[in-house]
Amino acid sequence: MGRDYAKIAREFLRALRGRRSQAAFSRRLGYRTNVAYVWESGRAFPTAAKALAAARRAGVDLQAALRRFFKTPPAWLDDADLATPAGVALLLEDLRGRTSVMDLARATGKSRFAVARWLRGDAEPRLPDFLLLVEKSSLRLLDWLACLVDPASLPSLERAWQELEARRRSAYDLPWTQAVLRTLELTGYRALGKHRPGWIAERIGITLEQERECLELLAQTGQIHSKRGRWEPREVTAVDTRRDAEAEHRVKHWWSRLALERLDKPEGGLLSYNVFAVSESDFARIRELQIAYFRQMRGIIAQSTPSERVVLASLSLVALDAPGG
Repeated sequence: MGRDYAKIAREFLRALRGRRSQAAFSRRLGYRTNVAYVWESGRAFPTAAKALAAARRAGVDLQAALRRFFKTPPAWLDDADLATPAGVALLLEDLRGRTSVMDLARATGKSRFAVARWLRGDAEPRLPDFLLLVEKSSLRLLDWLACLVDPASLPSLERAWQELEARRRSAYDLPWTQAVLRTLELTGYRALGKHRPGWIAERIGITLEQERECLELLAQTGQIHSKRGRWEPREVTAVDTRRDAEAEHRVKHWWSRLALERLDKPEGGLLSYNVFAVSESDFARIRELQIAYFRQMRGIIAQSTPSERVVLASLSLVALDAPGG
């Protein structure tokens, strides 16, 4: 079932207002009319830039919020004014990565001309359209909203947020659940008449007990459900494990060790390395390139069909020396 982005926009604007009356909040935003009522009733919506400007007037530090969202902020963020059409265009362009305008238009149900104008900053998306673009280009709308307001203040998304937090915990506690979940999306599994114990285990190289344990946890956390004898994912959502730094560190180590184990197998994988010396400024540039590559890869993944392979991408860039030596 698709999300009601107009309803989410109304709830987001209501959350920004907080305990203020609509009239008082409208005055704080610099309007003589009760624009808060107009927005929250859905009679009209602000552009994304005006909504972010309202967030700033409500006390939200937009730069800090986006840093929390990205965790490793892109270079453009320091100089961008997010509450402007240009700032919104920069954000959308970053989120879409290498996803084509045509693919993004198809995913959002909007015309490619409208999407292209929004990405260039030639036109401004209304808040519901902006939220739709954030979701379809990153699959992380919930995390984006949570950086700006309390998710509990968004009634239509409160349950989805609780489920996302449960998915994060399962990714921390039993990392294999993420690969099992992706395996359920494969065309090969979907072609089975009914679930066949061991099929998943054989496909991704785990034990039958691990398969069973992962499926049980995925079902308990609401990520999958049984339908016509097979397990099916309830919703495709990117699970960002960076909210808990310590847990994320453990999970990164777990997947890195797994990548090394799989590289030792005959079929192996792709591994390359380069040890080099560069300037501090070029080290920063290379780091930014790697971050951009990972974001672009996520954009490709979000739009990729059909699902035929389960893949682990492990990227690393490590300074071997102590800084300033």
